[in-house]
Amino acid sequence: MSVQDQTQVAADATTEAPAHGVILTDVAAAKVKSLLEQEGRDDLRLRVGVQPGGCSGLIYQLYFDERTLDGDLVRDFGGVEVVVDRMSSPYLEGATIDFADTIEKQGFTIDNPNAGSSCACGDSFS
Repeated sequence: MSVQDQTQVAADATTEAPAHGVILTDVAAAKVKSLLEQEGRDDLRLRVGVQPGGCSGLIYQLYFDERTLDGDLVRDFGGVEVVVDRMSSPYLEGATIDFADTIEKQGFTIDNPNAGSSCACGDSFS
């Protein structure tokens, strides 16, 4: 492999990761920024995923992560990076993450058009 080919491979490796179909609302993005500022961290991303579990079959994962894993799909929302692993992406395509701060509910919510059914607690889906 020539030096020019190696340079092109390195350039290709640093290009932006493929995007996913998860949407982060402006309200949720502002809350994420606020939480990161409180922690004094600017190196964290919001990771969203699904894993087996819960009473309906799959549960959501939503947490801050400093890692970038092989195969991650990344999308930026006004300075907030949302990361989804390749295995979770099909389950989350078109899902919207919002933040609610009302008497009835407080916290991040996920509206997922791919969820055929969910349990009463809203933490798992199938």
